[in-house]
Amino acid sequence: MRAALAADKPIVALESTIITHGMPFPQNVETARQVEADIRAEGAVPATIAIMDGRIMVGLSDADLDRLAQADNVMKCSRADLTFALASGLYGATTVAATMMAAHAAGLKVFATGGIGGVHKGAELSFDISADLDELARTPVCVVSAGAKALLDIPKTLEVLETKGVPVIAYGTKELPAFWSRSSGLPAPYSLNSAGEIAALLKTRALFADHGGILIANPVPAVDEIPQDEMAGYIDTAIRKAEAENIRGKEVTPFVLGALFDLTDGRSLQTNIALVRNNARLAARIAVALA
Repeated sequence: MRAALAADKPIVALESTIITHGMPFPQNVETARQVEADIRAEGAVPATIAIMDGRIMVGLSDADLDRLAQADNVMKCSRADLTFALASGLYGATTVAATMMAAHAAGLKVFATGGIGGVHKGAELSFDISADLDELARTPVCVVSAGAKALLDIPKTLEVLETKGVPVIAYGTKELPAFWSRSSGLPAPYSLNSAGEIAALLKTRALFADHGGILIANPVPAVDEIPQDEMAGYIDTAIRKAEAENIRGKEVTPFVLGALFDLTDGRSLQTNIALVRNNARLAARIAVALA
């Protein structure tokens, strides 16, 4: 990784909660390796980020990936948790916010993930809003996602991002995607059609040191999507199950993902893998254009 940075090679940061909290073993490590291979095939260098052995690791070896994928009691680390995991020597998997922090500290400009966190349904009562949104407002990293996770309140998430000055750009479409589904029913604030156009935007935005990040919303490939009207029913059932079991805070998303896996007979996981790989390929093309 040091050699890649020194040579100004295109690098794509990757989070690690998808390994520890998003998928079961062995699909988690298989997907992590496949995503890294997708990035290399597009001419960029993958940098999976995690907290291991009391350090922020930017770029994991195969052995590191195996250890992380099979580790027990891994902390799910956002901005508030990062230093605690480091100081205590615990394993930590980085969310979007923590991955952005580490990527920026290491000099990485492009980051591929599945979907960002956002405003949870019922947030007007619970105030449950992901730290990802504040991180996008403050940290100058391009986050390539399939939009906000569809279990969230997407209209409110979009409003918060607008308030915080974060450009939300749909790739190749005029409509905001909704993670497992290509359509959310919401118009995208902006739309661009090539990695080169996105790279040009990043270079212009970098002229303003305090402008924070940008969010790219990349629709899942049509062959892999679960249509929005079908997915909505599964999501409602999974959220009601979480409420009935009093699941709160950062445990909501992994719990709901697990419930959706059962409700969809595994289709949600297959779609999740497809969209992560799709985002990684686009992020690599952006990184190459930026370099």
